[in-house]
Amino acid sequence: MQINEPLAKSRENGGLTLLQHTQYVVTAIEKFAVDLGFPIEIARKGAILHDLGKAHPHFQNKIQQLPQPREFERFKTHRHELSSLGFLPLFSKEEWDTLIDLVVAHHKSVKGDPKGFGLLDMADEAPDALDFHLRDWDSWSPAGLWVAEQFGLEVRPISEKEAEIAFQYAIAYCERRPRGWSSWKGLLRAADHFASAFNHEVGDVLKKTFKTPNLEWFRAENRRHELYPLSTTNTDDPRPHTLVVAPTGAGKTDFLLRRCQGRVFYTLPFQASINSMFDRIKSAVKEFSGEDDFDVRLLHSTSRLKVKGEQVEQTLQPLVGASVKVLTPHQIASIVFGTSGFETVMLDLRGADVILDEIHTYTEWSGAMVHEIVRTLLRLDCRVHIGTATIPTTLYQKLLDLIGGSGQVYEVRLPDEELEKFNRHTVFKEKNDPESVHEILEKAFAGGERVLLIHNTVKAAQAAYQKWKSEFPEVEIMLIHSRFRRKDRVDLEKRLTSEFNNRGIKRFSPCLVISTQVVEVSLDISFDRMISECAPLDALVQRFGRVNRVRKVTTIGNFKPAHVLAPEGSALPYKKEVLERSFAQLPDGAVLRESEIQAKIDAVYPTVESREIDVHLVFTNGKYKMQELVHFPKSVIVDALEIESATCILESDRPAYESGTWEERIGLEIPVAWSTLKWSSKKYVQLEGIGSYPFVIPQSETEHGEVGLILHEPDKFM
Repeated sequence: MQINEPLAKSRENGGLTLLQHTQYVVTAIEKFAVDLGFPIEIARKGAILHDLGKAHPHFQNKIQQLPQPREFERFKTHRHELSSLGFLPLFSKEEWDTLIDLVVAHHKSVKGDPKGFGLLDMADEAPDALDFHLRDWDSWSPAGLWVAEQFGLEVRPISEKEAEIAFQYAIAYCERRPRGWSSWKGLLRAADHFASAFNHEVGDVLKKTFKTPNLEWFRAENRRHELYPLSTTNTDDPRPHTLVVAPTGAGKTDFLLRRCQGRVFYTLPFQASINSMFDRIKSAVKEFSGEDDFDVRLLHSTSRLKVKGEQVEQTLQPLVGASVKVLTPHQIASIVFGTSGFETVMLDLRGADVILDEIHTYTEWSGAMVHEIVRTLLRLDCRVHIGTATIPTTLYQKLLDLIGGSGQVYEVRLPDEELEKFNRHTVFKEKNDPESVHEILEKAFAGGERVLLIHNTVKAAQAAYQKWKSEFPEVEIMLIHSRFRRKDRVDLEKRLTSEFNNRGIKRFSPCLVISTQVVEVSLDISFDRMISECAPLDALVQRFGRVNRVRKVTTIGNFKPAHVLAPEGSALPYKKEVLERSFAQLPDGAVLRESEIQAKIDAVYPTVESREIDVHLVFTNGKYKMQELVHFPKSVIVDALEIESATCILESDRPAYESGTWEERIGLEIPVAWSTLKWSSKKYVQLEGIGSYPFVIPQSETEHGEVGLILHEPDKFM
């Protein structure tokens, strides 16, 4: 019988044949099974089986953009993983349960799918649509059998009756699943997504996965210096977890990394801050090992948002196995909310070292999320290392209790006499008006200073850029915020750290960098003067850390000015009362003393407000709330935390995006919170089924390159 080789991917997504894609998934799952402790042979069989249903004519017609036969027209969807179940008779009956775990829900939850496409959803609500998955079995199953045969399986014709019996067995199996989570499902998803991301290069990339990184650069003797007190602090304490409080510039990053024993997940609160940390760690790892020995990965928040009317579907697809992964906690939030892909993330995290840096920056909602993440990490036998520059005492005690108390946690703080060496800023309270800012800038530029001006919203930063560029045309001015193309953001951050950054080199020509919160965390930059809109005190301390950052024996005792504008008008994205308490705690015309910051923080946050989020959690009161092979499609907490992010691209980039590789597309993407975009999303074309389903924005590349993305929107924080 002549076999027309079926496709697995559309032309826009690589045009791979089903055999090619299956080969890549088999290669990935064999490696992951070894690394994660799964039996290899059954894992391999699951990879062979998982996409055989793509041989179904409905899928092949759709992927090749061919017209569907008349009898197919009433069936609006085909779930290829369900059609794959018809090939279960190729395997021994004893293997069916595990194979179903691997295959049946690697795309859709078996129950509770928003569109009703899960196996049990269809069994209850659309039995005709379910039967359709084996329609014309005898005509297309030989193509699936041919693919299976290429992997050395003993194949034979499967009758339609046998396929139906297997199908019914799978339904009954899924209905009786206990509460919990399926690690087999997580394994198959990990391999499938990895193979889809790297395709022909999957074998080479796999060589670096699940390897403990070489972090000796951070332990090197030349990294120790009394100016950085944490660099000389012992990290060999046997307690598994860490809680360290220290000012910026004390060596906190090195200290946290020196505490790690295995693979590392390094989390920072803002997507904008992880690029710099990624570059820093990647360079350090490369210094003591070959460039390709370890996989240091930056996880961008490229959510896939598909909008149909008012409905939003989100799928996060993190890839497993990095030696070091730099990301935000929101990108592992699925482990507490049970959203799509949470099983894969749990497998990836199991037994790793997880650094939660700058933990003080989280709000009530996101703070509650981080606490639940920590609880889950402890169940996954992770070693948790928490770092912060400032933290309310009540929150500190809560975190300490959460991760096991003093018996399990290595606590590190600097004494007051050491903190006094970190006094670096004279703070001035200023009127919040353009005249005051103009006067400060004029004086600073006359002295050849490098100035950092921070606004709380993208919209305000863009307006300030236009204003000061017009009023000071002779001054070099730069704008940086979250809404630039990713590839442009990389270039901007390089310019920021090289051309505009004052690393103690005398410069007589002044410059101005206008920014948002993106510079608050983990950007190693140092300016002569800062002007900032009022923010919560902990955020202001972080902003101050971008001024007079260079530590030398000769710089201790020298102070640089930080001007804070009085809180007026809209407090977004913060609470007005927190801004007012923070402003009240600031000195005016005097040095901000590091030894006094703790008391000031406690005055701003006398209690730590938290949110009860139990209703949204997948695990509460010592047990899971849902069955295996099920995941929650969406959660109210996801909306509240703005975990959902949409993606935009420029209209001029559309051809390159449509034809580009996965990595090329990421460079063209502009991440925007869905809460920001939803007000105007209907004005823009959305590319469905391509990459991250981006919205196409008709903005000129020239304008975007200068000020970033401009949307028609309310004044929202980004």
